[in-house]
Amino acid sequence: METLLTTTNHLNLPFSLFSNPTPSSPLSFTPHCFSSKFKHSSRTTTLYTTTPSSKPSTPLRISANSQAAPMETSTSTPTIPSDMKAWVYGDYGGPDVLKFDTKVLVPEINKDQVLVKVVAAALNPVDFKRMLGKFKASDSNLPTVPGYDVAGIVVKVGSQVKSFRVGDEVYGDINEKALENPKQFGSLAEYTAVEEKLLALKPKNLDFIQAAGLPLAIETAYEGLEKAGLSAGKSVLVLGGAGGVGTLAIQLAKQVFGASRVAATSSTGKLELLKSLGVDLAIDYTKENFEDLQEKYDVVFDAVGQCDRAVKVVKEGGSVVVLTGAVTAPGFRFVVTSSGNFLKKLNLYLESGKVKPLVDPKCPFSFSQTVEAFSYLEKGRATGKVVIYPIP
Repeated sequence: METLLTTTNHLNLPFSLFSNPTPSSPLSFTPHCFSSKFKHSSRTTTLYTTTPSSKPSTPLRISANSQAAPMETSTSTPTIPSDMKAWVYGDYGGPDVLKFDTKVLVPEINKDQVLVKVVAAALNPVDFKRMLGKFKASDSNLPTVPGYDVAGIVVKVGSQVKSFRVGDEVYGDINEKALENPKQFGSLAEYTAVEEKLLALKPKNLDFIQAAGLPLAIETAYEGLEKAGLSAGKSVLVLGGAGGVGTLAIQLAKQVFGASRVAATSSTGKLELLKSLGVDLAIDYTKENFEDLQEKYDVVFDAVGQCDRAVKVVKEGGSVVVLTGAVTAPGFRFVVTSSGNFLKKLNLYLESGKVKPLVDPKCPFSFSQTVEAFSYLEKGRATGKVVIYPIP
C-alpha cells in the first residue's frame, strides 16, 4: 500500500490518487496500518474501481437537525456549504439500500457540539446490523446517514465547547450509546455534528485512516476488559483475535492492563498476526477447539458469539464478557458507552506506539465504494478495521 501523509491537504486531493492499492502477498501493513509483517493464507484481493456504484437515485431531501436540543450558531468559522454529499438509506436492508445523495443539508450544531469536516470514517458490525433493522425499535428515524466512527477537522464550535477550536484534528464515536437512539446523521458524509464529550484530539503519530478505525473498537475493547475485571497478573482469552475489536483487546490486555498471559483464536492465516500483537498462545480455530485445551483463564473476551463454549474455559470466579450472540451464565452482555475521556486516556499508549491500530489490507475504500465496503464487512473476514477514505 501507499503511505498516506497526515495533513489537512487530504481534503483537497482527488479520488484517483487514493484508489485501493494492491496489497502484496504475504500481507504487509504499511505505516497507516499495523507495522509488522506476517504470513497470510493465500487470498486474492479484488481491486475495486473508484467509479460510483450506481447513478444517484432521486435525492432524499434530509433536513439535518442533529438532536432535539436548541441549535447554536457560532462566529469566525470557515465557509460551510448548505448541502453536502452523503450515503443515505430510507429503508432497512442490505448494502443495496444505500443511495448516494448530493443534496443532504449540513447539520446544525447544538451548544455542546462541534461540526466536523469528515476526512475518514470506519465501519463496524453495528453499522450493518443497524442498517438491517436489528434494533429499529430504539433507532432514530429514517432516512439515515450511517456511520459511527469519524476522524476529521473541527470547522465550527458551539458556545459551550471548551476543549476544541476550529482547525483541531479530532476523532471519536459520534454515538454515546450504540443501540439507543443513534444519530440520524452519521459519519458517512462530508460533515457530522458531534458532542464535545465524545471526541478527543487525534493522536499526533496517526493519520486520519488509522484514527478513524479506532474509536468504537478501542473503547469496546478497553471498557469490556475493565468491566470483566482484568488486571495485572491475570490471564485472558480473546475469541476473534484478528478482528477490529480483538486486535485491540489483545494489545490493551498486554500493554495497559498488564495481563500475564494472553491467548486468542483466529484462522490459520492470521496466527502470525496474533503473535506479532503479543499473544502468548495463538489458537487455530479451524484445527482445534479452545474448550478442549487444558488451560483456563481469569477472563474470556468473546467478540464472536461463542459464550456457550467460553464459559467452559473460565476459571471459578472469573468473567466472560460477551459482545454478540446468546449469553450463558456466568457470561454477561456488554455494550459500550462511548466517551472522549477513554480516547484521551488511551492516546498516551497510541502515541507511544505501545498500542497500534490495524487497518484491513484492502483499505481504504474510497467514498464512492461505500456499498462495496459494507458488503466486505458483511462477510466477516476483515483483518482489523474497514475504513473509508477520503471523504470529499
